[in-house]
Formats: sequence, C-alpha cells, structure tokens
Amino acid sequence: MRYLREKTHFTYEVNKSEFIAILYPINTQDDVKRCIEETKINYPKANHYTHASLFGDDQEQQTANDDGEPQRTAGIPILDVLKHHDVTNILCVVVRYFGGIKLGAGGLVRAYSHAAAGVMKEARFYIKTWVKAYQIRFDYAHLDPIDRYLNEKVTIISKSFTEIVTYEISLLPNISNIDDILYLLKDIKPLDDQLRLIDA
Repeated sequence: MRYLREKTHFTYEVNKSEFIAILYPINTQDDVKRCIEETKINYPKANHYTHASLFGDDQEQQTANDDGEPQRTAGIPILDVLKHHDVTNILCVVVRYFGGIKLGAGGLVRAYSHAAAGVMKEARFYIKTWVKAYQIRFDYAHLDPIDRYLNEKVTIISKSFTEIVTYEISLLPNISNIDDILYLLKDIKPLDDQLRLIDA
C-alpha cells in the first residue's frame, strides 16, 4: 500500500463549475471529520463538499459521500479513483462551486472522477517497509573501509567512539546483508527491525 506524503490540491473547471480536489493524509477515522471541516473553512460558500476515504492496511474502511449531489455521482466515483491507486489512509475532498450549468449525472461522474484523478497525479506517495538493523563493533583501523562500504547500503542510526567503534545501522530496503565486511568486525548483533519510509 502507498501512503500520501502531504496535503495536495488540484483544480478543474467544466461548464463554469469549479472542482477543487484536496488530498489529505489521515491517521485515524477522526481525521476525516477534521479535514472536511478544514476544507469548509478554507473554501467557504461552495455548493458541495463531496468526499471519499480509504483507511487501514487493506483499505478495509471506506467512506463515500455525495453531499447533496445526485446519488452515486460524486462520492463513489472519487472512491473508485482512490481504490485503483493502491493507497490507504487517505481522504479526497472535492469542493464544487456551481457555475450555473447543470452537468447531468454522467457529467458529474466524469467531473468528480477527473478531479480525483488529477489530484492523484499531483500527489507524492511513500511505502512503509521493514528493514533489518544491527549493532556492529570494529577497530578504528577499519573505520575508512567500513564507512566506504556502508555508504550506499545502510542508514546509520548512531555512532559511538570509545575503545572501539560501535555503529547502529539499518539496511536500505534493497540490501539483504553486509556479509562482505563481516571479517572486519569484532562482532555484529541484530537489533529490532526498523520501519523505513521510501518514495513510491
């Protein structure tokens, strides 16, 4: 599953109606209500604040709301766009300022779908992955070759320089081991796996 990095906007106009799509990252279901209220404050006097959300590791919690538009012409189309992008913990609110020309049910579905798809293209996402972490200890004499080796393979969590050098490291997601430098180490101890966020 992919997670939204930050709040994202997209604006679309059709037949004088303005559709403003806003994506929000959410951590709890309570965030949905808070973000909708925030949208109403930021975009006052709009005619509709339609929305859809996905929440949970397997998108198990879903909401869709037409907010006064004809049934299934706004919330469900927005939700369908979200579901086809392998995302979760996300809310999409589409604000509509009515321009005086009716779009019809088919036109509304297309407009809300287009607004949701547009904001998804603008957004940046990440994935969560668990990586292995270790404490390694080694002599000062091996500091340079170990640093060079680790440079593109690990994230260094901490360093300690006492009688010997101690690093706490987590492997990058595409690295499975550091076997090539085991012979330089005094010892290596597994730590709890680390949660890493990487661009998706």
